[in-house]
Amino acid sequence: MNRSEREAAVRQLMEQAPAPVPPDLYGEVVRRGARLLRRRRLARGLLWLLLCAAAVAFTVWAVEAQPWVEPPSQTTPPITGW
Repeated sequence: MNRSEREAAVRQLMEQAPAPVPPDLYGEVVRRGARLLRRRRLARGLLWLLLCAAAVAFTVWAVEAQPWVEPPSQTTPPITGW
C-alpha cells in the first residue's frame, strides 16, 4: 500500500457511521467509575494514615533515643579514689 491508498482507506473508515453503543453501557461505566473513585479515595486515606503513623513513630523514637546527642565516651575508665 502506498501513501494515497492508506489515506483513502483511513478516510473510508472515518466516514463510516460509528458502531452502536449498548444502552446500558453508560450506567455500567458510571458504576465502575464510582467504585474506582471510592477505592482510590480509600487507598489515599490509608496511605496518609500510614504516613502520619510513621511520622509519629519516628518522632517518639527520636525523642527517646536522642540520636543527635553524642554518646558518653567509654575509652577511659571512671577516675575513683583521688
